[in-house]
Amino acid sequence: MKTLLANVVVIGAQWGDEGKGKITDLLSGSADVVVRYQGGVNAGHTVVVDNQTFKLHLIPSGILYPDTECIIGSGTVIDPKILIEELDQLESLEISTQNLMISQTAHVTMPYHRLLDQASEKQRGSQKIGTTGRGIGPTYADKSERTGIRIIDLMETESLPDQLRWTINNKNVILEKLYNHPPLDPEAVIAEYLQYAERLRPHVVDASLKIDAAVQARRNILFEGAQGTLLDLDHGTYPYVTSSNPVAGGACVGAGVGPTMIDRVIGVAKAYTTRVGEGPFPTEMVDGIGQVLCDRGAEFGTTTGRQRRCGWFDAVIGRYAVRINGLDCLAITKLDVLDGLEEIKVCVAYDIDGERCEHFPSSARTFARCEPIYETVPGWKESTADCRKLEDLPQAALSYLKFLAELMKVPIAIVSLGASRDQTIIVEDPIHGPKRALLDADGQPITVGG
Repeated sequence: MKTLLANVVVIGAQWGDEGKGKITDLLSGSADVVVRYQGGVNAGHTVVVDNQTFKLHLIPSGILYPDTECIIGSGTVIDPKILIEELDQLESLEISTQNLMISQTAHVTMPYHRLLDQASEKQRGSQKIGTTGRGIGPTYADKSERTGIRIIDLMETESLPDQLRWTINNKNVILEKLYNHPPLDPEAVIAEYLQYAERLRPHVVDASLKIDAAVQARRNILFEGAQGTLLDLDHGTYPYVTSSNPVAGGACVGAGVGPTMIDRVIGVAKAYTTRVGEGPFPTEMVDGIGQVLCDRGAEFGTTTGRQRRCGWFDAVIGRYAVRINGLDCLAITKLDVLDGLEEIKVCVAYDIDGERCEHFPSSARTFARCEPIYETVPGWKESTADCRKLEDLPQAALSYLKFLAELMKVPIAIVSLGASRDQTIIVEDPIHGPKRALLDADGQPITVGG
């Protein structure tokens, strides 16, 4: 067992793609168990270790630590084909997957989910959501409709064929009549998924029971979310959201633990803002600087390869993420992408029809009318890529970090300056450091209000 003791949730504080994979990988070194609690293959975590890049969609980043147990919780939706491909990839690189466990109550993404997702999005036309087309929404819809296939159903191979025949025949009616799509062959799907069942069977467990055993043994647990706060089904920029709850509260439901088991919540945010897909984005830059950030930050989706929309840091959604998740501290990523800029803008409030608003609006139509109110701070000319301590950073970079912390009223515990593990500054112990502290002008922690 590791020496630290805490159960920690790591969430995205923007629209996803904040660099949670690296931060989760970094914190996994102090974890005994890493739990992925929601989302599906629409998520993508990129981790770079010893110049080797790993792109994971379902398997928790902790798999790269041989002694760390990894659990895919019941709140996730699992595409067995993609999961097996990830297992094969890791094993081909001599990364052990024997510590991977899959919740028996997680729902399964089926071929008809992908077809329905893609057909529905195409039919929306100009009203499209911007989904990945991976079948996530339809899988969660079946879960809510109580017609879904769970991992435990996949394991019960004697009853699975009849269950799938009934479901596929019903889905074929929708595919043919509504979308003019050729029907699926039930027997082919059954044969394919029976094979998946046998491959995954050794990994299937009662995840909630396993997590509770880890809690009782006082082991360190890291709960890993996918996507980001502004993509949350209940609290995001609806309808341009995902189909699950990436916020910290989703960890309890998706993993099967009570809220009293969570000790700390860490938010991950880029030093600027990005968004993939459709929907309003107040600080989006359609000029040259936006493209500069995209190129420098390699802003292309891990899952789809789509180019991310880039904008200045938005402290309004930052404060919202602090409130919705109860954040204890922040990890700021990709600070190095801002190197060399003459000046940097930060959105501190919105102008809505001539009135100043400092809070995130719930209405999508209102959000679309938000004009950013910026404060401008000096940039820095030096490269930060090789900085490993706060004192190595240019003074303007330290001032920028302090400004962000003051706006959001949480400490910055980690600063990331590149994709590799070593390109990181640990400001405070993110698990046991002091809560609700800021950075002063020299980058040292100070107490809020002090």
